[in-house]
Amino acid sequence: MVVADRQLSTLHSLSRRRYWKADKGGSGAGKKMQGKNGKDLVIKVPPGTLIYKKSDDAKVQIADLLEDGQVELVVRGGRGGFGNAHFATATSQAPHIAQKGEVGEEVWIVLDLKLIADVGIIGYPNVGKSTLLASASAARPKVADYPFTTQEPALGVVEVGNSTFVLAEIPGLIKGAHRGSGLGQYFLRHAERTKLFIHLLDGSSKIPLDDLNSVNKELGLFNPLLGERPQIVVVNKIDLPDVESRIPKMKKELGLIGVPIFFISAATRKGVPQLMAKAMEMLDSLVLERPQEAPALFQPKPRKHTVTVSRDGDTFVVSSPEAERLIARMDLTSSEARSYLQRQFARMGVASALKRAGAKPGDTVRFGKVAMEWE
Repeated sequence: MVVADRQLSTLHSLSRRRYWKADKGGSGAGKKMQGKNGKDLVIKVPPGTLIYKKSDDAKVQIADLLEDGQVELVVRGGRGGFGNAHFATATSQAPHIAQKGEVGEEVWIVLDLKLIADVGIIGYPNVGKSTLLASASAARPKVADYPFTTQEPALGVVEVGNSTFVLAEIPGLIKGAHRGSGLGQYFLRHAERTKLFIHLLDGSSKIPLDDLNSVNKELGLFNPLLGERPQIVVVNKIDLPDVESRIPKMKKELGLIGVPIFFISAATRKGVPQLMAKAMEMLDSLVLERPQEAPALFQPKPRKHTVTVSRDGDTFVVSSPEAERLIARMDLTSSEARSYLQRQFARMGVASALKRAGAKPGDTVRFGKVAMEWE
């Protein structure tokens, strides 16, 4: 089973292991003692993880773990087999028949994380997003003076009075990000669940308005709803003398876009508390449109009890999930087990289906991967 755990923020801990297998159950013992159940295999993921079932080249969404502690059962273990006491009858009180346990289900799944945050910091690389996140919250993202320092989104909790909100840094977007340039698609999907963007601009850029328009274009091309998401435009690095001198000009240019504009220094925290207060105010008035995608959810198929028989050369092939599960658990070297199977096959309609198909004693009959001589 897969469980959402708010202590996690990435899927990196799972990337080093491709195959996961639950422990086997224990064997039964004398005095009609049952074997111990196998221990559940629990895989922990961050909230916001989508789970897809993969088959061939297709994948179908089966769960969206939004809440901490939310659980999704992905595959079931096989049922334990019956011991010989189960097969005792009035005429056979000490049978030498026992079933094997069923083989558990196997499935390929794909995990896709879309972080859940109230506010996302977007902008070109090296504009100070990590510094702003660290300045506004207790988060400690990696900060350095070169592009693409941040290789994954980072989260922090911002306190404004008695209220809090989750702030996420969406790593650097560049031209062509919607097509995957600069790992753009990897970054952009984390923006889909934010309610509000803080669009951070580098005050030392030659034309900050062009940077603003370029990033907004990438958002809209990736997902039109992202292009319509509310924004606060923030000019950073006003602690630099050349940036401070350009503030009046930038106010005039950016003031035409009709959204709140702030001028801050993430490094010195100048203007940061006021910015976070504005973000809190806007969040209180927003309702996030729910989900952008409307995936077809996986619906488990009911077990079928129909029986069909086909031919593969001289072999009769029986298609019956119930019969296949039964024979896979029996010891075909035991005459008692074979007799028991014949009785069960008569009850299921397998015997009559094989008779109609022309099967005779001595013919080879295959059930899934198991073949036997028909008696």
